[in-house]
Amino acid sequence: MNAAAGSPPYGVLSVSLRFEGDVEGEVFHGEGVAYFRDGHVYKGSFFHGLLHGFGEYIWSDGLKYQLVIITDEDGAENKDRHQKELQNVQGEFKMNVPMGTGTYTWLDGSTYEGEVKQGLRHGFGTHKCAKTLAVYRGQWYLGKRQGKGLMHYNQEGTTWYEGEWLNNCREGWGKHHYPSGNVYEGEWRNNIRHGEGTMRWIDLDEQYSGQWVNGVQEGRGTHTWLRKRAPCSLYPRMNEYIGEVFQRMRHGRGDFFYASGAVYSGEWNHDRKHGQGRYVFEDGRVYEGEFIKDSIAEFPAFTPGLSGITSPFPDENFGSSNFFSLNFGNSGEASKTRSSFSPLGSDIILNIQTLLTRVPENRRDQELKQVEFAVLRHIGLLREIYSFYSNLGHEEHPERTYPMTLLQFSRFLLDCRVHQCGITLAHMLRLVTAEEACSPSTVILPRECISLIISVAYHIFHKDTESTKIISECFSKLMMQNIVPNAKNVKGYLFHHADVGSIYSERCWEIYQILSKAHSVKSVACITVRQFILMLQDLCLYDEYLTVSKVLKILSQESPAVSDGTYSNLDLEVS
Repeated sequence: MNAAAGSPPYGVLSVSLRFEGDVEGEVFHGEGVAYFRDGHVYKGSFFHGLLHGFGEYIWSDGLKYQLVIITDEDGAENKDRHQKELQNVQGEFKMNVPMGTGTYTWLDGSTYEGEVKQGLRHGFGTHKCAKTLAVYRGQWYLGKRQGKGLMHYNQEGTTWYEGEWLNNCREGWGKHHYPSGNVYEGEWRNNIRHGEGTMRWIDLDEQYSGQWVNGVQEGRGTHTWLRKRAPCSLYPRMNEYIGEVFQRMRHGRGDFFYASGAVYSGEWNHDRKHGQGRYVFEDGRVYEGEFIKDSIAEFPAFTPGLSGITSPFPDENFGSSNFFSLNFGNSGEASKTRSSFSPLGSDIILNIQTLLTRVPENRRDQELKQVEFAVLRHIGLLREIYSFYSNLGHEEHPERTYPMTLLQFSRFLLDCRVHQCGITLAHMLRLVTAEEACSPSTVILPRECISLIISVAYHIFHKDTESTKIISECFSKLMMQNIVPNAKNVKGYLFHHADVGSIYSERCWEIYQILSKAHSVKSVACITVRQFILMLQDLCLYDEYLTVSKVLKILSQESPAVSDGTYSNLDLEVS
C-alpha cells in the first residue's frame, strides 16, 4: 500500500502463497490467515474467497491496517461496545477493500485512526506524523485533508491551525496560531492568507484587520499600533490607520489617528503622507494642503506626526493661510479662528464659547484664561475622574482605555450630588448638551467632559456669584463643594450590576424616547416620576413585593427630592 495515498489491497486469493483457516468448498470462508507472494499478510474474516469483515492487513513495507480496539477505563476490551461498533461500520473490509473504521500504522510510527473508504482516509479521523510530530484531527476526503479540521504542528501545541481545508491545503476560513504567539484569523487560499482577515503581532503590539492578497496586506484595512497607556491618561495609547493598503504599506487614501489625538486624512504613497491632505493637530489647529514625502509642502523641514505620539507645530511666524483652528458652537457648525496658547496644553481645548457670550466682550479673553487656570489647578483629579468613570462597566485591560459615555458622565454627576442643587439631572443634561435628550451611549471625549463640567457649574451657581470672574468662580465652587469630596464613590445599582444593565441599556433608551415624546409638554420631550410609575403599572409589574411606595423609596435614594417618606414630588423629571 502506498503510505501517502493509502491505496487499497486489491488482490485475490489465487495469488496467495499459503492460507491457514476455514474453507467452504474450494474457497476461503470464515476466519483465517493468508500469506501473499509479495510479502503481504492478512489475518481476519473471509467471505467466499474475499477479504470481508474484520481483520488486520500488513503490507510488505510494514504498513499495517487493523481493527480499532475500544477499551474501557481499566484497559480491558469492552466487548459489547466493541461489537456494536463493528455492526455500525459494516465491516473493516468489504470485497477486498478497507472500508468503515480502522487504524493505519506506518513503519516510522505515524498513525491514522478514523473512517476509511475504498482504502483511503475518508470521513472523520486523526493523523499523527511521527517525524514532524504534527497531529491533524478533522475531516478527510479521498485521502486528503478536506472540510473542517484542527492541525497541531508541534508537540507543545504552540502552533496550530483550526478551520477549513481543501486538497491538504488551508482554504476558506481559519485561525492560525504561530510559534511566536502571533495569530491570524480569516480567509485562506492555497495555504496563504488571502481575502478578509485579522493578524495580531504580539511582540510588536500591532494588529491589522482587512484585505489580504497572496499573504500580504493589500486592499483596504485597519492597522492599529497598540501601546500601553499611562495611568489616568486622557487618550488610549495607540495609533490607527484606516484606509487603502498596497504591499503592506499605506498607499492611496486613508485616515491616520495618532495616539496624541492628532488626525491626518488624505493621500498616501508608500507609507508617507503624499498628495492632498488635512492634518488636525492635538490642539485643534488644522492644515489643509499638499504633502510631499510625509512633510508639509510649504515647510519641507516639518513632518507632523513623525513620532506617532506628538506633533510639533510650525513657528507661528510662518503665517500660512492653510493653518487655522476649528471651534464648534452648539449648532455643530465649525468656524475658523486664530489659534492661541493654552496653559492646559495641546490635548485640551475648552468649548465654552456659549458661556463666554454672557461675559462682556472686552473681558472674554481674560475670563477664558481664568477658567483655564482654574481647570489647571484640578487637572490631575479631572484626568483620574475621566479614567475612572470611563472604565465603569468594563473589565480592566492594561492596553486599552475606553471613552466616557453620557451614561457614565451622568453617574459621575449623581455621585457628586449636583442634582441636589435645585436642578434635576434630566434638566441639567438638556442645558449642557443643548439637546432635548441624548443617547446614553453618546461618547464624551476628555476635553468635552471638562467643558461640560464647567457648563454644569455655571448653570448651578451663576446666580449666586457676584465676582467678575463668574465662570471660573462657579467652576471652582463646584469642584470644592461637590466633586473633590464625592467623586469616584460610585452609588446606585446600575454599575454594580453592569453585566445585566448593559444588555438592556439601548432598549431602555428606546422606551424612554417613546414615552418622552408621548408626554412632551411645550416641545420639551421628557418624562416625570408620575409617568414612570404609571408605566410600571401599565406593564403590570406591581405586586406584594414591588409597590408604588417601594418604587418611590428606591428613586429617593438617588434623588431625595422625589420623596421624604411623607410628601412625594411626582412632577420631577426622570433622566
